[in-house]
Amino acid sequence: MSPEAAGERPPLKAAAVLVAAGSGTRMGRPKQFLPLGGRTVVEWSLAAFSALEEVEKIILVLSAEHVKEHGAKLSSARVQVIEGGKTRLDSVRRGFACVGEDCDVVAVHDGARPLVSAEVVRAVLQEAYESGAAVAAVPVKDTLKKVTNKQLWVSQTPVRSSYWAAQTPQGYRREILEEALAKFPALKDATDESQLVEKAGKKVKIVPSSYENFKITTPEDLVMAEALLEERQGGRRRTAVGFGFDIHRFAPGRELWLAGVKLDYPKGLLGHSDGDAALHAAADAILGALGSGDIGLMFPSENPKIKNIPSKDIVAAVMAKLITAGGVLAHLDVTLVAQEPKLSPHYERFRESIAAIFGVPRERVNVKAKSHEGLESVGRGEALACYAVATLLLPESSAAPKA
Repeated sequence: MSPEAAGERPPLKAAAVLVAAGSGTRMGRPKQFLPLGGRTVVEWSLAAFSALEEVEKIILVLSAEHVKEHGAKLSSARVQVIEGGKTRLDSVRRGFACVGEDCDVVAVHDGARPLVSAEVVRAVLQEAYESGAAVAAVPVKDTLKKVTNKQLWVSQTPVRSSYWAAQTPQGYRREILEEALAKFPALKDATDESQLVEKAGKKVKIVPSSYENFKITTPEDLVMAEALLEERQGGRRRTAVGFGFDIHRFAPGRELWLAGVKLDYPKGLLGHSDGDAALHAAADAILGALGSGDIGLMFPSENPKIKNIPSKDIVAAVMAKLITAGGVLAHLDVTLVAQEPKLSPHYERFRESIAAIFGVPRERVNVKAKSHEGLESVGRGEALACYAVATLLLPESSAAPKA
């Protein structure tokens, strides 16, 4: 017997289109990639949708430049990154084209609304499933004045209680949004999709949202968002600093991986993993700041199941500990020590790679290299060493996670 025949609602299958292809002219740079609480603005928006199992696919729409710069990092089994169009509606249309036909409900969300909660997203999806179209919104708090002349004379004061300020997400049954987008192919000036749905003769239901679900538009918005995130994550923060060190011998026949970058060199670093000393030292620095041992405790070399484990996986486990502790990686300083190969030409590649792997803006990472002046094993070119210092922001009340 099917769930419908038994009187049960089948599981909701949803997709989300996150629109983040704007240029951010009012902020001086793209607001969706501004740093916020240890992530970028758009990553917070992604997290809210990723937290819901019913959202089976997320289409993240970026500019061509940002697809190239951020696409690989933000893509995953559930997240598809695509290039947007010239207008917001063009980007929505491109995103919708990637939604599967078996999808029940499609949500459209501004990538620059990082404080949306999973609860609001779920409420919009459910209401859209039941009513056909739903928009997150809040009652207007201020008195409205209608002005229809250049001299700014007030012509009318509408009744405030009749007005709601629309937000995103906006959710639609797939066929309703498909019809609205197809019916008005030349329309470009609509500021949201619900206008098209209304023009197509469909009713749209309001879902009460939160005033915290505002769009990052001005520098003041970013300050407010930072404060709200800090409150959500436990209020006041304390600073913790950790130190990490690692050294590996060179061995012929192995690939040389350093800071997550594969270098063209006849020898690689010997180790139970891929031997990436930079990632190991940085991960140990974070564990040190957490008071949570080192990666050797998490990934003991005597465990045959983790032989040749990519160091990126080690970092992912360490960052999971940091997130569980409610912490943020504020800065990472990495110093490589090697007589060979020459590492300075790779500084920017190392920096970008580390930032991507640890999930922080590039500005929070520094990488440099020193020689060992011909002294000892490193100076003789037999080994490579790395030192790292991590600065974390942790909730005042947080206890050290177990190693």
